[in-house]
Amino acid sequence: MGYAVEVRNLWFRYMLSEEWVLRDLNLAVEEGEFIVIMGPSGCGKSTLLYILSGIIPNMIRGEVRGEVKILGRDIRGLKPEEITRSVGFVFQNPDSQLIMPTVLEEVVMGLENLGLDRGEILSRAREILSYVGLDRKSNMPPRSLSAGEKQLLAIASVLALRPRILILDEPTSMLDHVGTMKVLSLIESLKKNLGITVIVVEHRIEWAVEIADKIAIMDRGTVVAYGEPSKIFSDPELIKKTGVRPPMISEVFYELINRGVKVNRIPITTKEGVEELRRLLGRSSKPGALT
Repeated sequence: MGYAVEVRNLWFRYMLSEEWVLRDLNLAVEEGEFIVIMGPSGCGKSTLLYILSGIIPNMIRGEVRGEVKILGRDIRGLKPEEITRSVGFVFQNPDSQLIMPTVLEEVVMGLENLGLDRGEILSRAREILSYVGLDRKSNMPPRSLSAGEKQLLAIASVLALRPRILILDEPTSMLDHVGTMKVLSLIESLKKNLGITVIVVEHRIEWAVEIADKIAIMDRGTVVAYGEPSKIFSDPELIKKTGVRPPMISEVFYELINRGVKVNRIPITTKEGVEELRRLLGRSSKPGALT
């Protein structure tokens, strides 16, 4: 399999601004990978997603330097409609994405732009609404849905187009606990069942380390760490510098290391933490074992 996304030496600044929001950023995402992007507020996460989806520079203007390829094609040579056929984008606020009078029509609208026949359009729309659990609300107005259901609908309207890459910008940031769990469960099912490339900005670290193939940490406009979650959080000093909160179990082991305890690895999940603690306690009866 090839790369879904390739970014090389990317720089970007918004129109009329002298400050570079992205600075010499590099990122490579293989097809089918699930990537979680993290970083402090203002580090350029959303800006990167806007470029990958074509929102920049087609809707938002600015100066772009460097190279960005989507599925092997330079994004600068693609028309907006060509990008949207391959890349789906979900905003933080679903209300900015939902404009039709009914749930079904919201999904149908995008499909009509593909030039499909009416039967195929309705079949796809009903299939995806069933997949996200909104099939019984197809005739309801989107404004009557809960915030979580609105975000499910926004995701459904994008998935109906069958993109090869799905990009989500903090999709749970405006949701309550129930809505968050529904959306995260849906996103997780995309990895298990559809096999599409998913790139999501999300700060729920315990969830991210369980599902992500790789985590990218951004700071000051560039990617400062990129790799498997276990690799990323094995470096306490790096995590401290970026300000990203590590998994709680990793924090426990950072403290053990600070106190001079020798560990085989820094766990990132509760299961791994229990296993490592059992190993440590199993040798604790030996003199000097934990020092």
